[in-house]
Amino acid sequence: MKITFPKETYKLHADPLPVRKSKAPFKRIAFAAAHVVADPLSAAEPSGAPAIDWKATLAYRKYLLDLGFGIAEAMDTSQRGMGLNWPSALELIRRSLEAAGPRASQIASGVGTDHLNPQDARSLDDVVRAYLEQLHAVQKLGGRVIMMASRALVKAAKSPNDYIKVYSRVLAEADQPVILHWLGEMFDPALKDYWGGDDFTETLETCLAMINANVAKVDGIKISLLDDQKEVVARRRLPRSVKMYTGDDFNYPALIKGDEEGYSHALLGIFDAIAPAASLALAAHAKGDMKTYDKLMKPTVPLSRLIFRSPTQFYKTGIVFLAWLNGFQDHFVMMNGAQAMRPLPYFIEAFKLADRARLLRDPSLAVKRMKQLLALYGA
Repeated sequence: MKITFPKETYKLHADPLPVRKSKAPFKRIAFAAAHVVADPLSAAEPSGAPAIDWKATLAYRKYLLDLGFGIAEAMDTSQRGMGLNWPSALELIRRSLEAAGPRASQIASGVGTDHLNPQDARSLDDVVRAYLEQLHAVQKLGGRVIMMASRALVKAAKSPNDYIKVYSRVLAEADQPVILHWLGEMFDPALKDYWGGDDFTETLETCLAMINANVAKVDGIKISLLDDQKEVVARRRLPRSVKMYTGDDFNYPALIKGDEEGYSHALLGIFDAIAPAASLALAAHAKGDMKTYDKLMKPTVPLSRLIFRSPTQFYKTGIVFLAWLNGFQDHFVMMNGAQAMRPLPYFIEAFKLADRARLLRDPSLAVKRMKQLLALYGA
């Protein structure tokens, strides 16, 4: 099977991985941050409140749960703060929990301050109130919580200690341990100097001080800095009861495997796109079959590095592109018009790398849809 691109004719490997429901638990906790499917037929303006295809959105979550993943709901992969506003995020969380039924405990949902304009955050109290509004709303639904980084806190904080004050006040009202999310500025430029500085050695001390002061309220922390050494340094200094969840979409296979001093669990946007490979790999890992784990994970890394290349905040475009190629949605339209945020060569390379990683589940459909995209670009 071949497809003609502007500068080459590409021959597909056309050897998709089997998609198997998970039969046994993994040895690592693995959350997939899931994308949202837009409603392309809505008359709503793309720049306004999001129009969501709820059926397709929830069906994709069932698919991920069946493969053995937990769901990190209403996070940045679902375009939180870049198309998905707080009212729609809360509706997504509610519907997700209801649809999951007895598996609702496998869903952890993002709690942040995104309904508060950072320019309106005049005090730490404003930030705390915003966090608590979302925290209480999710807890009322019976949901687990991921405490997201706050653009408003960056604006309101005057010192590293202000971060400790805000987190401590919010965590005090959590009804069960939460997952923290340290999101780097490569994912969201508005989070530059999070924890009160730009030196990792110093900001890590602030973060650890906050965790140690609230250890009973912290299940774990996801670090998304795309720097494996920073994650390992932080992992080795966490209290014994606090988990590290890798958010490193460049180096996840080795971080999940771990070393002689520990390992990371996972909370990854890339799992949305590589779910069959990651599920099979984690199943092999659980059996101690590291050769198969490496064989399955290795070819996914070039794809992930492409999807998350700079400007990293637009990685969602690559995630949804692959969901469309694989038939999980009937269109390549995103909230806020985000499908336009990558150039054609990016999509061509993503197609080829997905094929090489055996992630095009129906190669003929993928070719058909890739040709549609090429035609749209006049290629």
